[in-house]
Amino acid sequence: MLQPIRIGLCGLGTVAQGTLAVLRRNQSEIERRIGRPIQVTRVGTRSDKPGVDLTGLQVDRNVLDVATADDVDIVVELIGGHDVAKDIVMNAVKAGKGVVTANKALIAVHGNEVFKAAREAGVMVAFEAAVAGGIPIIKAVREGLSANRIQWLAGIINGTGNFILTEMTEKGRAFDDVLAEAQALGYAEADPTFDVEGIDAAHKLTILASIAFGIPLQFDQCYTEGISQLTPLDIEKAAQLGLRVKHLGIARKTDAGIELRVHPTMMPKDHLLSNVNGVLNALHVQGDAVGPTTYTGPGAGGEPTASAVVADIVDVARTLTADPQNRVPHLAFQFSHLSEEPILDITQVETGFYLRLQVQDHPGVLAEITGVLGGHGISIESLVQERQTEAHDSVPVIILTGSVQEQKMDAALAEIQGLSSVHQPAVKVRVESLS
Repeated sequence: MLQPIRIGLCGLGTVAQGTLAVLRRNQSEIERRIGRPIQVTRVGTRSDKPGVDLTGLQVDRNVLDVATADDVDIVVELIGGHDVAKDIVMNAVKAGKGVVTANKALIAVHGNEVFKAAREAGVMVAFEAAVAGGIPIIKAVREGLSANRIQWLAGIINGTGNFILTEMTEKGRAFDDVLAEAQALGYAEADPTFDVEGIDAAHKLTILASIAFGIPLQFDQCYTEGISQLTPLDIEKAAQLGLRVKHLGIARKTDAGIELRVHPTMMPKDHLLSNVNGVLNALHVQGDAVGPTTYTGPGAGGEPTASAVVADIVDVARTLTADPQNRVPHLAFQFSHLSEEPILDITQVETGFYLRLQVQDHPGVLAEITGVLGGHGISIESLVQERQTEAHDSVPVIILTGSVQEQKMDAALAEIQGLSSVHQPAVKVRVESLS
């Protein structure tokens, strides 16, 4: 009888519990796919979780012990964070064990180092669950679309932010109000910074861009902007213009370099991504051969994410006896063929813009503003001046521009802000057609 594949689980949080449940419930199906028995032998956890059955498992209070245990073939890291998680993964790799992780921060920030160590040790590090929870987007881009030159990808890759924007859009609620509800529902952490300021999405986009374009992981080059400054007013004005606001990660290959950016984005309300609501995630990938493909599903949650974790366990188990030189590369492209194409600064990126200006209500103001935009070579696609309904000395003006390089827009806005007729700093949101 073939020896079983032995799994060491580090962490016992929501995803780890989901992984344990899926492995137990679907054990026979999983073993049929691998062709060998599989069993969880160890769990590394600092504290027990009520209701979790650990009968027959070795429980290690020092999670690092799991990484080098003799009765473990594949180490599954599900504790998150940087420091201890990195130690677990690096120790497991050096011990010659396969690794599965759902840790997007670890991969985005330290992935180049981790994968180098894995290549040298001849082991696999799998990370499907690090991006978009249960959606198999890593495998789709890395393997399913390997015939294509990926032109761009864009997506909603943080469910917390999408839930907040959905509530703000559909019910006109304020950001702080919805955030409090998201925390109460467990969608947002007590400290929601990673979710609402785009850091979580930037980790995921960094990984996707590396796989799509064959470049090293470069999290520090990703432009990141959150949603905490968005107001119901701008979401309402976007709707009146046929647009919806989504918090998108966008990576695009251009002749000048690669765009890598996370920010609030206005887009046509009939686009597929505009209609992905609540805590769902969705990715739109444009390939030169296949054209547009879209992937949507749960971006978090115990068993949805466990679905990706267990799929990675299956993949790593299959490679334990395979020739390391003939495995699917971690970042899709052979390491020696990764590109050194530059990541573009956000000032070099071209998009359309939504502008909201608060201006003095007197003749000639619009001519001044449009004159400044025209002087910088910026075309205007739509201009709306709100009617004054009460005794105020200023009114909002909404402008949609054509596509323009961001540094030109910033220069024009700096000049506009200097006009005596403009009363408040402008609101600026990028606009994408994603066509």
